[in-house]
Amino acid sequence: MISLFFAYNLFEYSKEDMRRGGIFLFFFKRKEKRLDMADATGYTAARLADLAASLSRLAKSFTEEIDGRHLSREDGAAAMQTAAAMVCGSCSRCNLYQDSAREDSYYLYYLLRAFEVHGAVRMEDMPLLFRQTCFHKEKYLNQLNSSLGRATMNLSWKNRFLESRDAVVVQFRELASIIEEFSHQMEQALDVTAEKEEAVKRAFKKHHMLVEKMLVLEYENKQREAYLTVRTTHGACLTSKEAAAVLGHAMGGRKWYPARDSRAIVTRQLGTLRFTEEGKYQMLYGAARTPRQGEKVSGDNYVLFKNVEGQVIMSLADGMGTGRQASRESGKIVDLTEQLMEAGFTARSSLKLVNTVLLLAGAEQHPAAVDLLCVDLNTGVLEVMKLGAAASFVIGRDGVELLDAGDVPMGILNPVEPALLSKKLWDDDRIVMVSDGVLDGLWGEDKEKTLKEFLEALPPSGPQEIADQVLNFALSSGGARDDMTVLAAGIWEKS
Repeated sequence: MISLFFAYNLFEYSKEDMRRGGIFLFFFKRKEKRLDMADATGYTAARLADLAASLSRLAKSFTEEIDGRHLSREDGAAAMQTAAAMVCGSCSRCNLYQDSAREDSYYLYYLLRAFEVHGAVRMEDMPLLFRQTCFHKEKYLNQLNSSLGRATMNLSWKNRFLESRDAVVVQFRELASIIEEFSHQMEQALDVTAEKEEAVKRAFKKHHMLVEKMLVLEYENKQREAYLTVRTTHGACLTSKEAAAVLGHAMGGRKWYPARDSRAIVTRQLGTLRFTEEGKYQMLYGAARTPRQGEKVSGDNYVLFKNVEGQVIMSLADGMGTGRQASRESGKIVDLTEQLMEAGFTARSSLKLVNTVLLLAGAEQHPAAVDLLCVDLNTGVLEVMKLGAAASFVIGRDGVELLDAGDVPMGILNPVEPALLSKKLWDDDRIVMVSDGVLDGLWGEDKEKTLKEFLEALPPSGPQEIADQVLNFALSSGGARDDMTVLAAGIWEKS
């Protein structure tokens, strides 16, 4: 979820400010009437919903199709007219242009398709009357191909523009979706400050810290987030981790930790710190990989991180080919995806936006298979998004489940929709993600079934042990014929 920080800072606004419009930040005023938080968030959520609707309408206005992804009838007629003007003069032996200009003439379409297939209109593609009567047929044909070549060049630029336009439309749509989701989160977030406000202030006072303002929000998945404007009272400084420990003791229940984008210390100067409650579950990870035989660098790249929303993200990108070039390209994908998700984009939106970047990169970027996995540590819900990636596996209480979808890699098509799979995880479940090289290296025709049977036969073990065993199993089938990467994770409920 995107931070609701600006809904925390309430300020007094004048009628002149409201006439000017814009985004309003409201500040709590001490010794004055406190504004109702529900009213503030409701107003902000409504304005964000309006903004999302405006962006959606803007994206829709770009979707009107522009004629021409292929050479059109008008392109062909213009090329024939140019050739006739430069070669034929007043000659009317074959009436080639006049015949092709008729609405019921199909021959012009035939010439255009012949040009697209062979790269030029050949003499045998021309009408028999033209070949028998034209005195300058070679000259005419050369001029016709030259005109069609220029039309093709113009068409390629036009199509490039359309691709760029489509990429922009995708970004508008995704931004509208993100803002709409944010608006929904603001509407659903509960202000639970009053439940623990006095206890928190007393606990901080015992540790020589004064809490000036406080806001605690509870989201739909029951995760809580706290904003404290606080300062020390005895002149010394405390770390945000120490403050988080005090907050956790006062709130009771799970531990709290400072957000990565929050201040690191509490000083005598007032400052706002953001804290997030730990989830109901915890995860451990493991990774094992090897490059293709003869290569020093693997073309696969991965990232494992926990974002501020209480989610664990596992991302695996398999670059086209092997070696340093593939590694640079897959590394760019996982880096961009991580940055977008840390900024508050959803996994689906992140993949679609990165895909538009690859499309706009054109020939400089090769396609890549991308596997993105998100686990909500508050609910234990697993979401898997795949773009041409290999199957993933969940080792649970009922055996091993295969998660597989989609064959289109990233950077090929636009628009592209990531395949979305969802599953509830339980205590002691394991997750295994592999790159294509691991499955391709296994024996048998049904390689997913081979790996599934191997995982079913494994004794209970930790994520790193599972990753090592899967990689060794793939290598035992004939060595590293491609880059091989295995990511494994286990989820456990906190006691």
